[in-house]
Amino acid sequence: MRLHKRKSSGIRTRVNPRLHGSDEARALHKEAPAIDMHADPLLWNRFVGYDLNKRHSPPLPRAALGGHVDVPRLHEGGVGAMFFGLVALPGMDRKPSRTCEKQLDALYDAAEASNKRLFVATSAEDVQRAHREGSVAALLGIEGAHSLEGKLETLEHFARRGVRYLGLLHFSANACGAPALGLGSDKSKGLTKFGQDTVKLCEDLGVIVDLAHINRKGFFDACALATKPMIVSHTGLAGVHDIWRNIDDEQLRAVANTGGIAGVIFVPEFLGRDGLDAVVDHLLHIVNVAGEDAPALGSDWDGFVRPIRGLEEVNKLPDLTDAMLARGVKPSVVRKILRENALRVLREVPPRVA
Repeated sequence: MRLHKRKSSGIRTRVNPRLHGSDEARALHKEAPAIDMHADPLLWNRFVGYDLNKRHSPPLPRAALGGHVDVPRLHEGGVGAMFFGLVALPGMDRKPSRTCEKQLDALYDAAEASNKRLFVATSAEDVQRAHREGSVAALLGIEGAHSLEGKLETLEHFARRGVRYLGLLHFSANACGAPALGLGSDKSKGLTKFGQDTVKLCEDLGVIVDLAHINRKGFFDACALATKPMIVSHTGLAGVHDIWRNIDDEQLRAVANTGGIAGVIFVPEFLGRDGLDAVVDHLLHIVNVAGEDAPALGSDWDGFVRPIRGLEEVNKLPDLTDAMLARGVKPSVVRKILRENALRVLREVPPRVA
């Protein structure tokens, strides 16, 4: 399906100067509030005591590194749900499971203090309830199985606490396998026996497997085991910009064949150029290679990254929707990219623990 450029419809009106996007874009977000597959504001809570419920402004030029997300701006940006990453840093955190536990606690505390503007969700039904109640659903994903500390029972514990996806790798090798780049990277290594057992237990527990950061061999090993949809929570596409971080078309088809999705990252180094159209290029590549049920959003906001120009903070997300409409993406496909594809995966991999 090849998509062609058209003139943008919708008149840009900003009664509230903090609101972005045309009337048409904002109407789409009202109908289908976006789901972001990966962001890292809990890192900032950890390091500088960042209050998610207070409105912030990015503190550095071009919104580098952080200050991209908070509850007021999530509402302004038409975001209905966000996956908050639980991240332990290799070499810094000697007890990574405890680090993730503290971040998880911080999110529950923020939700409790939010006056019902944010709540921790585990299911597609929770995300839909957030929509009905005018709230934002906060979902949890662990970035890197090193946080399991080599124990499958740790995965069971986090699943009971509401974790909805597990990234098998981050920037260092762990008991599951090797990363695409980082400490212990090795193109020849696939999933270990522990990695295979982890994938199988994820499916048993209703934890979605995330293939961001894993090396190519491990990626295909995981897809070969899949009986449920898998995801790549935040990535670029090598078919648009060929760099170590991005998945190629064969990987994209493999994850799509599981029923899964790929969330496009908002970082210019991985997109190949700056600006909103760079994100659209990658989204359209997914549509053209794997179909309209495969693309999603995976910003990586607050992940110590410099976002692309035009998406320096979460309240600007409707401007991306306008950019998609201007490139000829049908509103029905925009809704899939914003929300429906991610919601389908949540439905197809429901939590299975109390």
